Amino acid sequence: MRTARLRNVRPVLWTGWAALATGAVLCVLGWYGISGERYAERQLPYLASCTVPGAALIIAAAVLLTHGRNALAATRVEELYGLLVAADPEDATSAEGTAAAPVAVSGDLLMVPGGTLWHRADCPLVAGKPEALPVDSRVLAGGDLAPCPICEPTASDESTTPAGPTAPDGPTAPDAPAAAPSDGPSSGAAG
Repeated sequence: MRTARLRNVRPVLWTGWAALATGAVLCVLGWYGISGERYAERQLPYLASCTVPGAALIIAAAVLLTHGRNALAATRVEELYGLLVAADPEDATSAEGTAAAPVAVSGDLLMVPGGTLWHRADCPLVAGKPEALPVDSRVLAGGDLAPCPICEPTASDESTTPAGPTAPDGPTAPDAPAAAPSDGPSSGAAG
C-alpha cells in the first residue's frame, strides 16, 4: 500500500520542483530581456512570453509541492496507523482478558523503603524486590503511604499481613519491645 501511494506522490513532487525551476528561469530571462529595452512596447513581448508564464509556473509549483508534501505526510500517517492497529486478533482478546483480570490478588501488603505507595505482594512494581518490607499498620494509619494505583490494595487486605493490626494485639505483643532496641541504635538511644 505504501509503495503504491509513494509511486503516485513522487512524480507530483518531481513535477513541482521542475515547474519551480522552469518558472524561475523564465522570470530571470524575462527580467533580463526587459532590462535591455528602453521602450515599454519592446518590453511587453518579454513580459508576455517569459515573466508571466514564469510566475504562473512558480505558483503551480507551489501548489504541486504542497499537495505532494501533504500526500507524503498522509502516507506516513497511514503507515503509523497501520502499525498501531496491526495486532493479531488473538493478541487483542488476550489483552482484553488481562485488562479485565486484577493485576494482583495477594492479601499481603508491602512497601519499598523511601517509597510513597503500598502494594500487594504480587504487584508487578514490588514483586521480586528484596528490599520490599511488610507494611506496618502505624504507617498506614499515619497516611504517609498511598495505595498503589496498579494493584489497588485496600486497608482491609492489610489485616492478613504479619505486621497488620492483629499482630500487636496477638501473642506477639511481648515481642514488640524486642523490635524497639533494633530501632534504638539507629535513633541514637543505644546508651
